[in-house]
Amino acid sequence: MKKNKGVTIQGMPYDEWKDNEYIESLVEELKANGTNVVVGFFDKLINWGRANSLWPLTFGTSCCAIEFIALGAARYDMARFGWEVARASPRQADYIMVSGTIAHRMAPVLRRLYDQMAEPKYVIATGGCAVSGGPFRKSYHVVQGVDQIIPVDVYIPGCPPRPEAMIYGVMQLQRKIMVEKFFGGANRKEKIQKFLDEHPADSHGD
Repeated sequence: MKKNKGVTIQGMPYDEWKDNEYIESLVEELKANGTNVVVGFFDKLINWGRANSLWPLTFGTSCCAIEFIALGAARYDMARFGWEVARASPRQADYIMVSGTIAHRMAPVLRRLYDQMAEPKYVIATGGCAVSGGPFRKSYHVVQGVDQIIPVDVYIPGCPPRPEAMIYGVMQLQRKIMVEKFFGGANRKEKIQKFLDEHPADSHGD
């Protein structure tokens, strides 16, 4: 498949990414729908800015949150990527990194935080608990993956994943943002609406 230069990250060779075929399929889908030249240029410019200034929501429920905290320290220093502005309010955050176990009592709170975030918004499921329930798989009190509550854009496996894995996960989110249509954003709106239709809020006690 032809390599698209619009989905690369500076300093990271293209061939070292794990899911180039998936990203390229998104690019081809957008190209098939067509786009105005001027609008396409502004899409690329705005998405470059958005991808390099992602503000996370301050949110952690278990041990994965400690790994995320490590990203802000000197060793990993997520400030060099533009991710360091962690916000305490969902209305000021770009994405929520679900770091830890989500019990059924916590599910409506997580959904409420997601609903309060402004569009465009994204979700990263971090660690085994957020991805599929982790060590609490098939238990009665833990949600078996946050994708049952909110739409997930990137999954980061591990128990817990190392900070390097979290950096890689956020960089994958950057790549997805870079190929979105900011003006109109039909592709993202359709995805979210489909998820909300399949997972009504009242089914989680919200």
